[in-house]
Amino acid sequence: MTLIRLGHSPDPDDAFMFYALAKDLIPTHGFEFEHVLRDIETLNRWAMEGRLEVTAISVHAYASVADKYRLLPHGASMGEQYGPMVVAREAIDPATLPSLKVAVPGLLTSAFLELQLAVGRIAEPLVVPFDEVLDVVERGDADAGLVIHEGQLTYESQGLINILDLGTWWHDLTGGLPLPLGANAVRRDIEGDEMVRLSHVLRDSIQYSLDNRDGALAYAAEYGRGLDDALNDQFVGMYVNDRTLDYGEDGREAVRELLRRGVEAGLIDHAVSVDFVED
Repeated sequence: MTLIRLGHSPDPDDAFMFYALAKDLIPTHGFEFEHVLRDIETLNRWAMEGRLEVTAISVHAYASVADKYRLLPHGASMGEQYGPMVVAREAIDPATLPSLKVAVPGLLTSAFLELQLAVGRIAEPLVVPFDEVLDVVERGDADAGLVIHEGQLTYESQGLINILDLGTWWHDLTGGLPLPLGANAVRRDIEGDEMVRLSHVLRDSIQYSLDNRDGALAYAAEYGRGLDDALNDQFVGMYVNDRTLDYGEDGREAVRELLRRGVEAGLIDHAVSVDFVED
C-alpha cells in the first residue's frame, strides 16, 4: 500500500467529498489514505513546502506552488453567482474597504485575491482563522470581514449584513464564468500511471458521495458549525456538484482568468502556467 497524506479543510463540503475514503467504502487500488484536517491557509502554507502528497489548496495559492503540484481535474469548489462575501455590522461602501480593518481568513485564499481585485489592495488585513471572522466583526475588532465556508449562510444570525458578494461581482465582471475558490492538487513526484490511478480513486470518492447523498451528508454534518440539516444540505450542494467532478472548459478558463487578473493587478508576481492532470 502506498501512503497518501490527504489534506483538506474541516468543513462540510470537503468532508462530503472524502466520505467514502474516510469510511473505507470504495476500493483504493493500492493506496492508503491518512486524512490531515487543517484550515485552508495552513494547507496553502504547507503546499509551499510540498508537505502532503494530495492537498486542498486555494486557487490563489496555486500560483505559489505550481512548481510542486499539479491540479487534479476534480475536487474544485466554485461559486455559480455566489461565493465569499464581505460582511459588516452596518452598511459600508465597498470602495472604502482598502482603508479599513478587514478580517480575512488568509492572505493566500482565493477570496482575498478576489476581494482585492474587486476593491483594491487592503491596507490593513487582519488574518484570523476562517471560523472566527464573524465573531471578530461582531465584537467590533474589525470593520468588516471576508467570509468563506458556512459563514456565508449563517452571518445574519450574528446581526451582520452582506456588503459585497464576490460571486455576483465575478459573474458580472467575466460575463458568466464560475468563481474559482478551492482546488485539489497532487504532488509532482507522484508520476505516470500512479498519478492517474490516484486521481481516479479521488474522483470515485466524490462520485460515491453524490450517489449516496444521505450518508455523505450525515458525515459532513459533523463538520458544520452552526448548520442545521437543511443548511448543511444547501451548503454542500453549493460546492460539491457536477462541477466538482470535472471543472468543465469554462471552469478551467475561470482558473486561468483569475490568475491572469491577479498578475495584471500586481497581486501575483509572476505569470502562472496552469497544469491539470489529464486522466
